[in-house]
Amino acid sequence: MTPDELHDGFARAFAAARPTHRVRAPGRVNLIGEHVDYNELPVLPMALQLAVHVLVAPRDDATVRLANAQPRYGPREFALAPTLEPSPAGDWVNYAKAAAQLVVRDYGATRGADLFVASDLPPAAGLASSSALVVALALALCAANALAPQPLEFAARLAAAERFVGTNSGGMDQAIALNARAGHVCRIEFAPLRVETLPAPANWRFVVAHSGVEAHKAAGAREHYNARRADCESALAQLLSSAELRGAPRSYRGLLEHFGAERLAWIAERNLSGRSLARARHQFSEFARVARARRCLVAGDFEGFGAELDASHASLRDDFEVSCAQLDALAEAARASGAVGARLTGAGFGGCIVALVQASDAERLKSGLRERFYARGPSREHEFVLVAEPGAGAQVSAL
Repeated sequence: MTPDELHDGFARAFAAARPTHRVRAPGRVNLIGEHVDYNELPVLPMALQLAVHVLVAPRDDATVRLANAQPRYGPREFALAPTLEPSPAGDWVNYAKAAAQLVVRDYGATRGADLFVASDLPPAAGLASSSALVVALALALCAANALAPQPLEFAARLAAAERFVGTNSGGMDQAIALNARAGHVCRIEFAPLRVETLPAPANWRFVVAHSGVEAHKAAGAREHYNARRADCESALAQLLSSAELRGAPRSYRGLLEHFGAERLAWIAERNLSGRSLARARHQFSEFARVARARRCLVAGDFEGFGAELDASHASLRDDFEVSCAQLDALAEAARASGAVGARLTGAGFGGCIVALVQASDAERLKSGLRERFYARGPSREHEFVLVAEPGAGAQVSAL
């Protein structure tokens, strides 16, 4: 949506109001480190060139009025309050309520706003469109109240705030949306939140492609996502009850830092079984893959990074069970079309893959995906292939 189209949409929704600020919050593609941020393990995402945009007109009361460029998301209205009742699961207003509660409780916001939302991020695609929406709306309400929160602190608070929608997610999406740097990949650590920016190799291209299966974390896939986190907690509790880990650190991160991934996997094999073993094994192996992938990124080891992507997908498919037939087929089509590695990105259960290719082969990869995947089934109508550009973090601009 162009700036003129954005302003036209705002004028149609709020005829008497005039916007004072524009907010942009990017989506992200997570390169590696999946389903581990809620266990405070490092991740390696980058922001996208696609984003959620919000035009902001402060009000003289506590009312928040929402309009959306997409007709499927109807207008909504509520009043600012430190505690808000959630709307039915899947209603997009819950993301605004999550943002509003935070800025009222933690930052003292009292002034509402008229907010017009537009996005070029595909929904339910594993590209953090929902978190980008929460970040954008929170920044919009901050702008309406002349608040300027510190990005790292704000990201950590927003991660907790977003759980209002019912998904027990981690903090990666908010951290990258607020702290990304153009041209860079970010390594993010948690508790405390830290962001390391690493230049993206000039000749590498990360290509994002949609499986044609939507995975809505606000409803539907949410239960599967929350179940995986519960599985991890159960596996950790079982591990910590073993004689070998008496007196050991009480978290995945603490255990991994103390024992290392290989030793901890050996201990898990002796003390866990079935689903608990599989879920814990993914945490340990993905932790090690993130560390190796970071080294490959810094060294420019193209083949090595691709191998980590493939191994991550296998673990997410087999041990964490968050892939699906379409994601598996799309990742295989990417490899057959010249990608050195590919894996699902985001929560899974549908959504997108990310594939690594040399810049000179990006167009060949795109063509190959169309021929090998989109042209062969019902996913054709959902074709979405993006050569990702590592973008900047969220921005607030006065108009």
